[in-house]
Amino acid sequence: MLSDPVRTILGADPTHRTCTLNGNAFQQDAIRTFNGWQYACFYGSLQSAKEPLFVHLSRRKLPDGPWQTLVFEDYPQTVDDGHNTVQVNVTLKSMYIMILGICPGDGTIHLSYDHHCDVLRYRHSKLGVATSPETVNWGPELFTQTLSTLPGLSSPEITGLLSYITYPRFVTIGQDLLFTFRTGKAGLGDDHLCVYIAASPSSPDSGETRAELGTYRFLGTHLKGVSNNPYIHGLDASPDGTRLYTTWVYREFVHYDGWDDPLDTKHKTQAGPNSAANNRDICYAWSEDGGTRWRSGPQGHVIADLERGESILPTSPGIVAFEIPKGSDLINQEAQAVDKEGGVHVLNRDSLDGDVPRWKHYYLSPDGAWTQRALPHVEGVYGGKRGQLAVSRDGDLYLVLPHHADPVLTILKASKERRYAEYELVWRGQGFPPTEPLVDKARLDHDNILSVFTRVLAEPEGNVDVTVLDFELEQTFAG
Repeated sequence: MLSDPVRTILGADPTHRTCTLNGNAFQQDAIRTFNGWQYACFYGSLQSAKEPLFVHLSRRKLPDGPWQTLVFEDYPQTVDDGHNTVQVNVTLKSMYIMILGICPGDGTIHLSYDHHCDVLRYRHSKLGVATSPETVNWGPELFTQTLSTLPGLSSPEITGLLSYITYPRFVTIGQDLLFTFRTGKAGLGDDHLCVYIAASPSSPDSGETRAELGTYRFLGTHLKGVSNNPYIHGLDASPDGTRLYTTWVYREFVHYDGWDDPLDTKHKTQAGPNSAANNRDICYAWSEDGGTRWRSGPQGHVIADLERGESILPTSPGIVAFEIPKGSDLINQEAQAVDKEGGVHVLNRDSLDGDVPRWKHYYLSPDGAWTQRALPHVEGVYGGKRGQLAVSRDGDLYLVLPHHADPVLTILKASKERRYAEYELVWRGQGFPPTEPLVDKARLDHDNILSVFTRVLAEPEGNVDVTVLDFELEQTFAG
């Protein structure tokens, strides 16, 4: 069993909102360690005022430094929608997410936030903020204002894509940073991929500090829907940055009155004909060149070359790992993790084994064989909150799972030694309102500390805090 975690509070959660903004499975990442410092982003209000909300960005020096928080007061978040969270992505949920990304090559921090089929909202820091954290005063002046474009991308085609985005994600790959996002609406959209190429470092002998920012380059539309849209579980790079992995489900589109009206907003609701009931299949592809050429199947044949304008299509050969029909309680965007041997882990749920949906661990071993196992100790109710996967420094898989109704958080462990085929209950705690937990995968891989971003019930009754739980894992030593 894990010992109870160390808890630190980031700030008060805006519980007066209908939709949850802090803690959604598709936030990749909202908490991220880099260069000995941990960063986290969340929405919060100022002092006693409930509205509007503002993007908060916190950092702390590990292992136990105090959190330092800056607030971007120049951008108020006012929409109570289930999709506008922040990135560093069911029942009532939030899609106006916030995410953060860190580019190792030049130390820039990138933020994207507050869109559900809206124009891009993005800002970045000055060079070196993450690579030389102790030399900067932590404040909003380190960052640009909110931008609607990505540096280096200005063509009419790209501007059009960036005017209608949802589900942004940042992924560190080598010294650079990937940015992926969806365009279109639920059941009728595509996923696109850009890469931020780090600024070249200044010469040590030049006596000059390089001020130019790096630049984004559009790679292409790697996943294209055809009367449907892909919902990815995640996009992960191997530790050496040589391979990208992604898994996803498709959602088939159901036409409705006004679906083709450019001003239509019915698709922004949380229910309707294009709900998760139309999700089908678990699919898989990978890239060995940073996301330009995508492969599938046992032989690894190229199925999409983005340089040639190609995309992975629903009919591309070899992409389906598990055939799961519509109406089987499959959820979109639950969780994905990749272990150090190249094994791919997916968390989702289906009801193929009976009438009741069950959480399942779908696993692609390094030898190319897929397996699926229902999880013990937990209930994977359809429409319930989504869980999270992460791999420790020792190669063990941790599954962080919220209860669908009760304030309970459960952690299971599947050991590398037992080939991820058994699930041990290692911790269960009370006081966690239903929230989709997030994990700092970089810290878990480097320090063997499981940092979980979640919400915790606080005093007085009814209040909720955005909190980080730090679990110190059992250390394994080579004999």
